Amino acid sequence: MSQIELTYKAREVEESLDVYFYRPFGYVIARISHRLRLTPNSITITSMILGVIAGHLFLYRNINVNLLGIVILIISEAFDSADGQLARMTNIRSSFGRILDGFAGNMIFISIYIHLCIRIINSGGPIWIFAIAVVAGISHSFQSAMADYYRNCYLYFVISVKKGELQLSEDLIRKYKSLSWRNNFIEKFFMRVYVNYTIEQEFLSRNFLKLYFKSKQVFGELIPQFFKEQYKSMNRPMIKYYNILTTNTRMIFLFIVILLDVPVFYFAFELIVLNLLLLTVIYRQENINKYLFSLINHIGSKN
Repeated sequence: MSQIELTYKAREVEESLDVYFYRPFGYVIARISHRLRLTPNSITITSMILGVIAGHLFLYRNINVNLLGIVILIISEAFDSADGQLARMTNIRSSFGRILDGFAGNMIFISIYIHLCIRIINSGGPIWIFAIAVVAGISHSFQSAMADYYRNCYLYFVISVKKGELQLSEDLIRKYKSLSWRNNFIEKFFMRVYVNYTIEQEFLSRNFLKLYFKSKQVFGELIPQFFKEQYKSMNRPMIKYYNILTTNTRMIFLFIVILLDVPVFYFAFELIVLNLLLLTVIYRQENINKYLFSLINHIGSKN
């Protein structure tokens, strides 16, 4: 295994574009950052600033400015890759880091959505495009949340319990309540956002939660090899759909509509294509989880 691969979450859930471009690029940034003694959170903040600037550059109907925005957004994505790689390289991981990473991603897309809306209005489009953008943004939140959740579920059952960064909303709520607004304002604010994010995931994956708790009851922390193989065989074909719902596909489509000067089609892509895919993935995933739950339940009843 190469040094770069050691900074992956797991090779099986990585997209080709990440493996051949963003991970090598991010690894270089992570190595330099490590030498400069920068933290993963500082890399996340840098990624956010670059992404917000790129979003602003998509406001202008100038192909050179737009190309600059695309280049900056690609660099922002490389920094987004680098923060996780640096965290795994240095073993500096925290819930706050994950929360900050999600917040940074949201801020980047808020900048993109706002500036696309202004661009559309400046070109004679209706002001209510902002309402469409809000619905698209909510859709994006659910799409990304579920794709991230399902990939972590895969890591939990197939690769390693520790690799799957699964956190229950009830545990996060307890931590949230233990924090003080006076003494821990920033951490408590981000924790509130993360609690909502986790509740979204759990609401749309109830059969997985049943599977998770039954697995803990029957297997504990040691998932037997036969069940790992069963989970892998049923869920590995789903990974390509999880990946479509995350960042790279929507970024490529965004670049196309920006360069063609038809930004309204980006919102249509979010609302129609990706939402239909999300519903299909949730339906398929819940059926898989239901079957796997019945399998563990049958094993448990024999013991």
